[in-house]
Amino acid sequence: MTTSYDLDAAIRKVPDFPKKGILFFDITGILEQPEAFRYCIDALYDKYKDKHIDRIACIEARGFIFGAPLAVKMGVPLVLVRKKGKLPGKTHEQSFELEYGTDTVCIQDVDIRDGDNFLVLDDLVATGGTVAAACDIIERNGGTIEAISGIIGLPFLGYEKVLEPHKVDVLVTYNAE
Repeated sequence: MTTSYDLDAAIRKVPDFPKKGILFFDITGILEQPEAFRYCIDALYDKYKDKHIDRIACIEARGFIFGAPLAVKMGVPLVLVRKKGKLPGKTHEQSFELEYGTDTVCIQDVDIRDGDNFLVLDDLVATGGTVAAACDIIERNGGTIEAISGIIGLPFLGYEKVLEPHKVDVLVTYNAE
């Protein structure tokens, strides 16, 4: 069982990044502290080890950092969710709205099999748009969303509503100030 850890102390808060008025929650503070990083992987493992997870789909790019060691620890394949044009071969794609425009994410066709249960993982869940797009690709192609998780959650930006009916589990939550 994972002991608790003060992730808030490890997460850097960077004001006015990437633009004025935004408070950026920087996970590199976690990566700088091996015990904080280990805590994240162990806590995620403890949360999902008894669930039926066949694959972990992690969101580019910081989701890869947490998804890769978790997939190794759980003994399941790692599925990359990347921006359009970054994956070879046949891909499935989904566009979604951003604050100022749209973006598109893709998953390789070979990474989704009928009936596979997925954990969708990102470092930070904010509006939920990217995660929702990944979930849509998975479900459209025969996979099932078993769980959605992240290290940091910003529920004041509305991800819970966007990702319904799925529940989102995060290790640390920040609310609007």
